[in-house]
Amino acid sequence: MAAPKHRFILCFDFDGTLVHPERDPVFHPGLGQMIQMLRGQGAAWVINTGRGLNQTIEGLAQHGIYMEPDFIIAQECDIYKPGFFSRWTDYGSWNRQARRAQERFARDHQPSLQAIRQMVETQTQASFISGGEGEMGIVATSDPELDGICAYIDMHARQFPDIGYHRNGIYLRFSHSGYSKGTALSELARLLGLDATACFAAGDNFNDLSMLDPRHARMIACPGNAVPPVKQIVHARGGFIATRFASEGMMEALTHFFGNSPPPAA
Repeated sequence: MAAPKHRFILCFDFDGTLVHPERDPVFHPGLGQMIQMLRGQGAAWVINTGRGLNQTIEGLAQHGIYMEPDFIIAQECDIYKPGFFSRWTDYGSWNRQARRAQERFARDHQPSLQAIRQMVETQTQASFISGGEGEMGIVATSDPELDGICAYIDMHARQFPDIGYHRNGIYLRFSHSGYSKGTALSELARLLGLDATACFAAGDNFNDLSMLDPRHARMIACPGNAVPPVKQIVHARGGFIATRFASEGMMEALTHFFGNSPPPAA
């Protein structure tokens, strides 16, 4: 029997949006029931996170979420679908393209990245981190410090638009600007034959802003625990700001957008 066609997408950040370790419960079972109900109406449930794939799967089990997502977007970019025996596999050619773009990014922008590194190491208390496979990032000592560093990075990005980054609190990871939570969501929608009008997206931190964008999702929301700049941007973009935290806030958001009415048609 053919798999049912997905009619719309429910895309959630994980930490701080679906789960919150300081809340009781960490994940409200009522949200799981709402997601399952909407899946019955054609929703694709997507987790879009900065975690790696294995960390995401472990996080689901850790917090007692035993519903398997329809798709996982891991490390703010890579799109996976469940395979045989619950093994997750690349969905389409996007992941390969992203990896090649990241390799080119690290190679082509060495002068700018070195200038940013010098600024960080000589003018701030932050740490510039280099890892394997061209991975680079920054760990700041405070949000205001990283605000200033981001402003300096943005100066370079005006000249070299490929320079991008994912920020979460005081942590920043460099990436090719063409590959983000937002562009990955749009690629997933394209693969499913959908567009932004059929996408709901929710997140709480800076690295979620790329998907909290009408270009990628026309229904956007954030929980009550979202950082203030994210709330301000979601409000400015006509989105929904929940009053409750994490999963309970997401229950508010789904009620706001879907209520008892049918979801948008593809």
